[in-house]
Amino acid sequence: MHRRIALGALLAGWAALLIAVVPTVFGAGSSQAADSQRSRADAAGAGAEISIAWAGDITPGSSYGLPPEDGRGLFQEVRPEVAGADLAIGNLEGTFSVGGVSKCGVDGGNCFSFQAPPENASALSWAGFDTMNLANNHAFDYGEEGQRQTVAALGTNGLAHTGQPGQITVIRRRGIRIATVGFAPYPWANDLRDLAAVDELVRRASTEAELVVVLAHLGAEGADQLHTPAGPEVAMGEDRGDTRAFARTAVEAGADLVLGSGPHVLRGIELHKGKLIAYSLGNFAGWHNFSTAGTTSLSGLLTVRLSPDGYLRGGRFAGLRLSSDGVPEADTTGEAVALVNELGREDFGGRALRLLANGSF
Repeated sequence: MHRRIALGALLAGWAALLIAVVPTVFGAGSSQAADSQRSRADAAGAGAEISIAWAGDITPGSSYGLPPEDGRGLFQEVRPEVAGADLAIGNLEGTFSVGGVSKCGVDGGNCFSFQAPPENASALSWAGFDTMNLANNHAFDYGEEGQRQTVAALGTNGLAHTGQPGQITVIRRRGIRIATVGFAPYPWANDLRDLAAVDELVRRASTEAELVVVLAHLGAEGADQLHTPAGPEVAMGEDRGDTRAFARTAVEAGADLVLGSGPHVLRGIELHKGKLIAYSLGNFAGWHNFSTAGTTSLSGLLTVRLSPDGYLRGGRFAGLRLSSDGVPEADTTGEAVALVNELGREDFGGRALRLLANGSF
């Protein structure tokens, strides 16, 4: 569906490591290792747990149309559950920017570019999101300037971001620091195909926070890409990485959660060494820019509850279905939950996360 245009030397300067700690407005901070251990022990002793929500691909407006109410119309039905999590994260597919030249020139074929007005970023904070992942194939739809405007629009609306090269974003919730790191197979993101670098950055994140959440835009895409294959995935001639190897590398380096997007369909959920890996939740919300036919209409919001030391305590996959406009609504048929269970069983066998009928686990 999408095509990346190489940026070459434009991004060469991003090789240096950047560690971004979210400002006080987000409740973040950094401390020495002893402080980290005390924070974890205090929270664990109080029986605290952290709820983290993950939504798949979100495009809050583009040349295909702008959703009503400055984007809020996309999130009316899902707002209570998004806002109910301690930390809600989404994958931002596109830019909040004006002007500039699309990577496509003119959209068409396998090339699509997404640009929404910067003021539409307020819809994400209104919906309850806290952090947006920018590691994906649309973060540079309007080049470096488009991303600069996007980051500014997010910050203006109290939203953190993650996914730029070397970036570790830390937010504090319930006395626990949560690090988010985003990966994708593109030069403007941390490269998920370089497993040694993945290992190094995730280990670094684990020294910055008690909990580490890895976000990834990976894998082939399309209605026929429901299964998570063993080995590398390719789409539109792009090397999208070895999906399973990446996720397991992240877990073994210290990730407490690995949350994926990109295939535009649901995939199964795996448990690896006790850590949850959600390979794809499909499309979460987009105004007339996503296909809503067949399985591409099925989506979900995943909320995971973790102990302060990273143990999985439970959660819920809230099955959703996109309307013809691309607005998420509750899937009252149970089809989304059933599909995730089926795919998990077929792809991961005994390592699959088993959802109850209402999506809880």
